[in-house]
Amino acid sequence: MVNTVSNWKDVCKTSVCLLDELWLREMVGHRYFLRILENFDVVMLYYSQSVKALSEQIKRKCVFLPPGADAISFCPYPDLHKRVVDVCSVGRRSEITHQRLLRMAAEGSLFYLHDSIAGDQAINSKQHRALLANITKRSRYFIVNPGLIDRPDKRGTQIEIGNRYFEGAASGTIMIGERPNNGEFERLFAWPDAVIHLPYDSRDIDTIINNLDRDPERQERIRRTNVVQALARHDWVYRWQAVLETVGLEPLPELLQRKERLKTLAKAVLETADAPAGALRSR
Repeated sequence: MVNTVSNWKDVCKTSVCLLDELWLREMVGHRYFLRILENFDVVMLYYSQSVKALSEQIKRKCVFLPPGADAISFCPYPDLHKRVVDVCSVGRRSEITHQRLLRMAAEGSLFYLHDSIAGDQAINSKQHRALLANITKRSRYFIVNPGLIDRPDKRGTQIEIGNRYFEGAASGTIMIGERPNNGEFERLFAWPDAVIHLPYDSRDIDTIINNLDRDPERQERIRRTNVVQALARHDWVYRWQAVLETVGLEPLPELLQRKERLKTLAKAVLETADAPAGALRSR
């Protein structure tokens, strides 16, 4: 995806390119194509561990821009629905954990919703996104893992934060899976229980779920905190603001209005609790 940002006050223009996916292992094979990026003033990447290498290769300013989510669309408040899906898994998954969940579902202990077709086979992408938001808002637990977790042949040792973490937090589900150890995750998800750690290929998913099921107060605290923090940190409006700040542009009124709407919604979510579920923070 390529965006050109123009200053609406000045004649001069600054070009910005946003790269969705670029792995270090791919850079050698793509080295001639990457020369195209030399035509941009700033290159922004969703993958933090690719920033330095790309900057050194193209001799341009490269910046990490985290993925995000439409935090308002994914927000389960104010119209809270019953979480009828016990466990939801979207995209890549551990076959070992998957088989354990299938066994639990066959035993009748939970409703396990998982992919049975590839994501690129969606009939309508907009409807697909709306469906994902509606499902996650109705899911108790949500499986998450770093990007290409099952493809070390392509990612090498690179660990990147996938979109599922941002969508899961915004929907108020309890995320279970690997906590990405890449230097950025702890900054972006800097609150208790943002992700309940489950090593990839673990069979202990049943133990984790059973332990959480015995602590409804902890469950409610996790869900509410995830929603509030997503509203305060991870809506796409904060990413667009980061792009503008990178090139020295001021936000338009619509951006500020969106941020105010997010803040108001987060405040309302906090007011539903007897005690604050994490401090409301804005970028």
